[in-house]
Amino acid sequence: MKAQKTIARTFGIFFLLAFLSYGIGSGLTASVTDAANSFSNIDTNKAQLIIGVLLMALVHTIVNIGLPVLMMPILKPFNTILSYGYLSAGITATAIIIVGSIFLLLHVPLGAMYQNSAATDLQHFETIGALLTKGNFYAYQIGMAIWGIGGLMFCYLLSISKLVPRVFSIWGLLGYLVFIAGTISELFGYNIGVHLAIPGGLFEISLSIWLIVKGFKKPELKLTLQNP
Repeated sequence: MKAQKTIARTFGIFFLLAFLSYGIGSGLTASVTDAANSFSNIDTNKAQLIIGVLLMALVHTIVNIGLPVLMMPILKPFNTILSYGYLSAGITATAIIIVGSIFLLLHVPLGAMYQNSAATDLQHFETIGALLTKGNFYAYQIGMAIWGIGGLMFCYLLSISKLVPRVFSIWGLLGYLVFIAGTISELFGYNIGVHLAIPGGLFEISLSIWLIVKGFKKPELKLTLQNP
């Protein structure tokens, strides 16, 4: 039981860290790559860009993949296929996000070449930079759509296991469905993804706080231990 409580609290902390690491990292990188004349100041802002990418591609990766890994021994007794599906979705989504983060990191060498290029070639570098930024955008949307599918599996497992109050599993299922719709809408050019991510984001924060404070429900933990 003590180990289960530790897992629950670690999962909650990882959930919050995943949320914060990518959010802060994307904010740092966007302030560099989306700024006017970004290549002219790339050398000055290089450290900020690299730190942002490290938060998105390193810290976020560790905690995001850690989420399904932590839950595997707890959820697997309830449904093995969905448990592995949740893990696979987490790994796949994170790998895609890493690729998108690397697109942003390529602004560093591109900016160096920009500084040493003739005036007639500057527009080409700006076009490449815009494409790299857009590539990160698409990678994020696709990665998050896959993560949302994994989230549906996770919330269904929460529902059948009753490890947390039922309101969380219902909230999560609805939140992730809306979230997936938002990511797909963004791919089609409808800028509503941020708004549709709010229910799922609030679910993740609320569940994290609940698990850190309360942990899993005790009756269902006994069921899990009786059915390894």
